[in-house]
Amino acid sequence: MVNVKNPSSEDSSVKKYKFKNLAITLLPIVALAILFAIFCVVVTVNDYNLELYLTNVINRGTVLVLVATGAIFIYTLGSFDISLGASTLLCATVGVLTYNSTQNVFLTIFVMLAVGVGCSLLSSVLASVFRIPVFVTTVAMMSVLSAIASQLIISNGSGNGLSLPKTVFGSLDSPWIKIIFIAVWILICLFIFNFTKIGRREKFLGANPFCAKLTGISMYKYAVIAFVMAGIGVSLGAIFTLSYSPTVNTGTASSIGMDILVAIVFGGMPISGGPRSKIYASLIGGFSYVLLNLSLNIILRMIGVDSQGSQGITQIISALFFLGVVYLASMNYRVKNLPR
Repeated sequence: MVNVKNPSSEDSSVKKYKFKNLAITLLPIVALAILFAIFCVVVTVNDYNLELYLTNVINRGTVLVLVATGAIFIYTLGSFDISLGASTLLCATVGVLTYNSTQNVFLTIFVMLAVGVGCSLLSSVLASVFRIPVFVTTVAMMSVLSAIASQLIISNGSGNGLSLPKTVFGSLDSPWIKIIFIAVWILICLFIFNFTKIGRREKFLGANPFCAKLTGISMYKYAVIAFVMAGIGVSLGAIFTLSYSPTVNTGTASSIGMDILVAIVFGGMPISGGPRSKIYASLIGGFSYVLLNLSLNIILRMIGVDSQGSQGITQIISALFFLGVVYLASMNYRVKNLPR
């Protein structure tokens, strides 16, 4: 006897799948709206200056979003780079030294772009050409770049670090200018990612590198492109770091490498990369992560936790949120076979 499937039950299953997929897709946006509401409430309840705190959100969020947007090209390949924070620090350090030596803004920007892209290309060469595991490469690069930047700061600066005149990038220290730069950078990356063969092939490589290789797609070529895009993002992040904080010290941008990983997951992008990668994940996740951290810090201060204790508790809560988001985001593509 042949079993005949009921068409109505199939339609119901399809509708349930589409509804669940839509709900999980919209979840990061809803979470961002909730976090923003909570942030505004806790700031207002404590009678803090809301405008000042929103400026802090934009300052921190801008740097994270700019760097994370370029890094998505790397994560789409199923790879990662935790040395981006060290690259941002070195880029900002060299930028300060260049301007203090030449007093030339355009040369400073050019050098910062060259350093950002150069650091990323070096990581790409070590990982792709010499076939060194990505984890080993990024950890080594993080240590080396941090050491170089620290040595430059110690040998050329005072105890407070290296300083740049506020007027150099001060014109960029405006919320609207930062929003415009974020929008332009995301639109450029969105076009490359969704409407060119670069984005399509990187998603293919991230989904199944073996099949992609059989079709003639070069992993090395698109890895280089991905790291170049990340390098541009690093340079932009360093420039906007100097726009609101013209002093560079050894702790500048120290956590960006790991923050990017958390931010893109908060934005609804799977850490495995592939076709489910989204450029806008950096925007949603970046500001969500900043709002979460600032809100937790304020709440913990309200209940009497000191700054050192609040930092540790904030990291624990953020890690729990990270695990929860990864679990929820994976619900819409769980199958018997692995995605990669």
